[in-house]
Amino acid sequence: MAKKSGTRSEKIVQAAPSNAATGLATRNWLLFGLTFILYANTLSHGFVLDDGLVILENAYTKAGFSGIMDILSHDTFYGYFQKEGMDTLVSGGRYRPVSQVLFAVIYQFFGENAFVFHLTNVLLFSLTVLVLFQALRLLLRNSGEETSLNVSWMAALLFAAHPIHTEVVANIKSADEILALLGSLAALYCTLRSCDTGEKKWLPLAGTAFLIACLSKENAAAYIILIPVAVWLFRAEKKSVISHIWPLFAAFLIFFVIRGSILPWSSLAGTAPAELLNNPFLKNVNGQLVPFSFSEKLATILYTLWKYLQLLVVPHPLTHDYYPRQVDVASLVNPFVLLAVVLYGFIVYRTVRGFRRRDPESYGWLAFLLPLGIVSNLVFPIGTNMSERFAFMPSAGICLVAALLLDRWQQRGGAARILWIVVLVIFSLKTFTRNFAWESNEKLYQTDVAVSDKSIKLQIAYAQVLLERARETGDTAGKTALTQDGLKHINSALALYPDFLTALVIRGNLYAEAGKYPEAIADHRKALAQAPENTVSRERLAATLRAAGLDAGQLKRDFTSSRAYLDESWQMNPKDPETARLLGVLNMVQGNKDAALEWLQKGEEVAGEDAAALWELGVAYNNLGMSDKARELQQKAYQADPDIVKRVQDAQ
Repeated sequence: MAKKSGTRSEKIVQAAPSNAATGLATRNWLLFGLTFILYANTLSHGFVLDDGLVILENAYTKAGFSGIMDILSHDTFYGYFQKEGMDTLVSGGRYRPVSQVLFAVIYQFFGENAFVFHLTNVLLFSLTVLVLFQALRLLLRNSGEETSLNVSWMAALLFAAHPIHTEVVANIKSADEILALLGSLAALYCTLRSCDTGEKKWLPLAGTAFLIACLSKENAAAYIILIPVAVWLFRAEKKSVISHIWPLFAAFLIFFVIRGSILPWSSLAGTAPAELLNNPFLKNVNGQLVPFSFSEKLATILYTLWKYLQLLVVPHPLTHDYYPRQVDVASLVNPFVLLAVVLYGFIVYRTVRGFRRRDPESYGWLAFLLPLGIVSNLVFPIGTNMSERFAFMPSAGICLVAALLLDRWQQRGGAARILWIVVLVIFSLKTFTRNFAWESNEKLYQTDVAVSDKSIKLQIAYAQVLLERARETGDTAGKTALTQDGLKHINSALALYPDFLTALVIRGNLYAEAGKYPEAIADHRKALAQAPENTVSRERLAATLRAAGLDAGQLKRDFTSSRAYLDESWQMNPKDPETARLLGVLNMVQGNKDAALEWLQKGEEVAGEDAAALWELGVAYNNLGMSDKARELQQKAYQADPDIVKRVQDAQ
């Protein structure tokens, strides 16, 4: 009987780990499945925002495998600007080769297939959620198996569903954020495994994972403190902490040396540029941009810290843009600034108090504070006030704290599980619906401009989208509505940042599209006055003058004004065959045949192989009765572009 009983007991003991393993595997699949489903609606989206910088318009990414060495040896944005100095336009420079190498590999095989890029982001995020779950289970091992499993499960699910992460997952460029956290969490997991098993194989894995994290994005540096603190807090029985964390410091040193060899060491200081859209701590005083006072800067940073907390607890409304002046100049008596001081003071108190008791809650708060501190503008300028993607890494700490507090409440008989489920459902719905805004630039700008109505950058970006739509539409009423809407947004930007060059150019283009040529010309003159050597501004003004001349002569029959506009346009750009043709036509209409021929010949000289220009010059010659010359030019146009006849017919 004893033997029988022992055998049965043995079977039960053997079955327990198997059942536990099965339950853990089920949770892993559920986590992965939920995460993937939440972001499945991004797979049909296109490229948006900075995807152009790192993918579509980046020469190194588009070179595929052959661009990898250039990626590894330059600033992240160099492949886009292709010009010395422009790549470090943003304070501190950027060296994040891992995500860009990944993009180059994808581009090598799939080209500009947005589906594959989005699928990669969703899979990387799903993997990050799984690694977070496993790392927290290991971290909380001393709290007991049931507590560690429940808390890590709740934290991972909250992290997966949190709507503030939509920017990171739905925007392909933000793979750098995902890889930085994934590598950091993997390094934490491997380090704890090394502590628990004593197996040295985990050490190089921890170092490699952390090196990948740092080369993905610099804020992974927070884990050079967080991982040793985890070992000290939760593996205090180990005799030698250093023996388990030295690979992390080696990896960080390697990263530091590599970055220093690629970017100037001076970039680490992060000198802020004197340009408002890349330095939010400037204000307009009597038409001049001057730095914030110390108290204004501190108050504005504290306000953004409050905003991060608010969005992590109540993630609504969400927007991708917090550029000036969406976050305005704050003062130290602002109630939200004072609230931030109180809340963060309480968080620091809870952190320090918990350390003495080795409370996991204190670690959660630290995992929130350290990564957030790096992107808060307190340490060095980051080029903007804040961004929801900057909350990605800190949110892991908040999710841990939330799960710990819910678990404690549940153990005391509270209805924590019901609250957790309600929050999870609300967060999931918010995440799924928010993803739709990331479908395209136009959809994103249109959605977010209602939230970030004081963002200069977003008002300009949406006005540009409306301008492009106005140019494409053939509906007169639709064009009018689009240009009026565009002017409303661009005027909002100029009210916040008067005489900003980019905004003036876009407003000038909108006025021209609306047929308001005097206003358009005035804006382009202002833009050119700011940048006299800018050839694009000069050509834009010339083109607007040409359009004004055509409008005055053809529609209004005001030949005097038409000639004045066209003459100035030619002075601005004496290589434009269309301006020469219009001056020829104008002289023809006024009976000046010799002058008309002279201008048409000038147009022919500068037209080169421009098929459209040659064809129109041919039409002008034909109207002068010079059919042989007309046929000669139109034949030349046909040779340059066999589709010219069809294109002319379509245009008519």
